[in-house]
Amino acid sequence: MSGERLFNPVSDGDVTRAILRSFLEEIEEYTSSDAIVVGAGPSGLICARELAKNGARVLLVERNNYLGGGFWIGGYLMNKLTVRAPAHAELAKLGVPLTETRDGLYVADAPRACSKLIASACDAGVKILNMTTVDDVVLRNGRVRGVVVNWTPVGALPRQITCVDPVSFEAGVVVDATGHDAVVAEKLAGRGLITLAVMGPMDADSSEDAIVEKTGEVFPGLIACGMSVSTVHGLPRMGPTFGGMLFSGLRAAEIASVQALPACNTKAEPAFA
Repeated sequence: MSGERLFNPVSDGDVTRAILRSFLEEIEEYTSSDAIVVGAGPSGLICARELAKNGARVLLVERNNYLGGGFWIGGYLMNKLTVRAPAHAELAKLGVPLTETRDGLYVADAPRACSKLIASACDAGVKILNMTTVDDVVLRNGRVRGVVVNWTPVGALPRQITCVDPVSFEAGVVVDATGHDAVVAEKLAGRGLITLAVMGPMDADSSEDAIVEKTGEVFPGLIACGMSVSTVHGLPRMGPTFGGMLFSGLRAAEIASVQALPACNTKAEPAFA
């Protein structure tokens, strides 16, 4: 080696300060947002992206360290996913190659589709808070006004040392995109404010239409999208086909924009008649 430095000199403290300042400045800005989307699977990602594209300040909360949910895997640990027309067009817009296996049924590479969707949400300006679990909702005057969160690792600590108070983030509207668990809706159900149904058995053919149709507000200020809709309304599960997830996220964004962005509604182009 010539002895010349390749990288610019830096102290370990400089690295820590850069992380702290950047993170805290951003997170302070999002203590109050136009919309909070809980769950960064395909429905949550596309919902958050569409809201941000239309001018909303969007906080996306994810309990895992990674984003994408089951979108990475497909079915049975085989990383291919299926999508039915016309939802395949949403993946085509992202530049995801698609193979038509029969009329209207397409297969795509799951990691490629997932990474493209994550990038599109980031590019739209969505602020992501991962490793964060929703403990409760902020409820004021009979309306959901935000979420109460804590670091995900806190839940894995022994009970004796988990006296770690959560913090709250406020928003004009909250979207539950937490999948089968319907985490946010469950907080209301536990208090008797709403009633959750039992998710039905698998029926890929009917489930996607039903989930898109039933996507909507389940309590003032709370919208269910993706597979949380199935849990709330007792619809069939859909398995490793993702068109319903994508379209549910689009519909949730349309509905949320009315509440989160009343001044910006003219910007949004409806995805559905």
